Amino acid sequence: MTRHELPALPYDYDALHPWIDEQTMRLHHDYHHRRWVDELNAAQDRLVAAWQSGDALLIRHFQRLVAFYQSEHALHGLFWETMGPNQGGQPSGDLADQITQDFGSFGALKSRFSRVANSIETAGWAVLVWQPGHWQLAIMSGESYRLQTGASGTALLALDVWEHAYYLRYQHRRAEYVHNWWNTVNWPRVAERFAAGTRSGLRSHERARSNHRHAPRRNAPDLPLASRDRSVLDGGPENADRRR
Repeated sequence: MTRHELPALPYDYDALHPWIDEQTMRLHHDYHHRRWVDELNAAQDRLVAAWQSGDALLIRHFQRLVAFYQSEHALHGLFWETMGPNQGGQPSGDLADQITQDFGSFGALKSRFSRVANSIETAGWAVLVWQPGHWQLAIMSGESYRLQTGASGTALLALDVWEHAYYLRYQHRRAEYVHNWWNTVNWPRVAERFAAGTRSGLRSHERARSNHRHAPRRNAPDLPLASRDRSVLDGGPENADRRR
C-alpha cells in the first residue's frame, strides 16, 4: 500500500495571522495532521496483516479505520491548500457564476456555509462540493468518514471545525472562527479545482448521454435518501428537510 507523508504547509505558520494564529497552525499541522498520517500508515499495515490472516472481523475493522484516517488526511490537505495569506474576498469567473446560479449570490453561499459549519455537533467538516451528476454545487457536512463516503464529486473547499482547529485562539467561539476564516480562503485555488471538476464531469456526462442513447429505455431506479448528518445539499439543512 502507498505510504503517506505529511505535506508541507504552502505558507509560513504565521501567514494567516490574525485570523488563525501561529501556535494553532503549528499544533494543528505538526501534531494533529501528522497523527492522522501516522495512524493511516499503521492501520494500512494492520489491514494487510488481517488480509494475510483471513480474519474477516479484523479486515472490516481496519478497513473502517483506514477509511477514517484517509479521509482526515485528505480533508486536512484540502484545508491547507485552499487557504492562504492576503486572500479572502470573493470568487470570480465561472465559479462565481455557478455560485450565483446554485445559491442566489455569494453572500447567500457564505451565510449558508457558515450556518452549516456552526451547526455541526461536536466536531467535523463543512465542505463545498461540485456534483457533476446534478451539475451543481452542494454543501456537505459531517464527520470525515461519513462525508467522504457520502460525497459524489469534487471537494472544492473544506473548513475544519474540530476544536483543535480554533480553540487556542477562539476557545468556545466557533462562530467567530468561522466568520474570520473567510478572510483566508484562496478563491483562485478553489476556482482551479472547480474548473478541473467541471472538465472531468463534462466528460463523464457526455459518456453517460452516449450510453443512454444506445441503451433500452427503462424506469428510473429508486434511490436511497442521503442521511441528514452526511449530506446537506443546496446550502442548508432546511433543504434537506424539504426533500424528506
